[in-house]
Amino acid sequence: MLTEHQSGGKTVWVDLFNPTNEEISKACGVYGVDIPPREQLDEIEFSSRLQYEDDAFTISVPVTPHVKGQPDEDVTTPLGFVLTKDLLVTIRFAHLHTFEAITARIKRRERSPADIFMVILEAMIDYGADRLEELRAEALRVSQRIFHKEMQEEQQHNVARTNKMLRDTMVEVGDMGERLSYIRDTLLVMQRAVPFVAEHGDGWLGDPVKARLKMAGADVQSLNDYEVHLTDKLQFLLNATLGFISTEQNDLFKVMTIWSVVGIPPVLVAGIWGMNFHFMPELSWHFGYPLALITILLSALLPLLWFKYRGWW
Repeated sequence: MLTEHQSGGKTVWVDLFNPTNEEISKACGVYGVDIPPREQLDEIEFSSRLQYEDDAFTISVPVTPHVKGQPDEDVTTPLGFVLTKDLLVTIRFAHLHTFEAITARIKRRERSPADIFMVILEAMIDYGADRLEELRAEALRVSQRIFHKEMQEEQQHNVARTNKMLRDTMVEVGDMGERLSYIRDTLLVMQRAVPFVAEHGDGWLGDPVKARLKMAGADVQSLNDYEVHLTDKLQFLLNATLGFISTEQNDLFKVMTIWSVVGIPPVLVAGIWGMNFHFMPELSWHFGYPLALITILLSALLPLLWFKYRGWW
């Protein structure tokens, strides 16, 4: 689908949504620019993502059309730009809800192609910041869940529920890490793209656009720094969750070890009285059987009391 936006009676922005190769070829002839197909936009090396030739920029940025509440729908897709002094062409292959707000903003007044490019770039930066804020809030909830005092009390009273919570937390942290990697991919390309446009377009970009590019570069750098901090936070939460799981396993093995040690003296006592010797005086005692039961009970209770005293249980 092709959408044109005009300013001052001429076309300044062409938006190609999910175009076929035939539609791209036709648009190249109509508008006199080289529009790359999806195969070229999907390439990951920066020499393919950022190009400047014949006073025309060709830029490819990986984006994620995230739908809030539906993280399973996250799919990285390329967003292409062809920017000249007189025309901006965008090529996208997924519905990006930010484009609706961008279109409404652009229609308010006349804008140049470079100005429209900056509006889209700033919207992408705002969107990335919003996504990082969402992940920060989710990370805070996970942190409060696994480090809260109530979780420690629950851990002592309901082991099965605690184990399920820890497993669910690992899955949640893994999903957050995957979504954060999508944002990282976008920010890394934008971090290279902003100074690339500022350097090569210095001859025909206006001063207001240059100032906005400088501000955009600073914003992208700050988001990259915060993304690194958030990555470290998620790694810490993952390590903490794994540590709690390891502690749970150690507690289980400790209890099994204690009971196995506690069971040795009673078995030994019962084994002695179970021997078939002819002369065993206590076998004929009137209180011999209760004495044997009490002795077996004490032989199990004394190790338990010793472990409790030492703080091993």
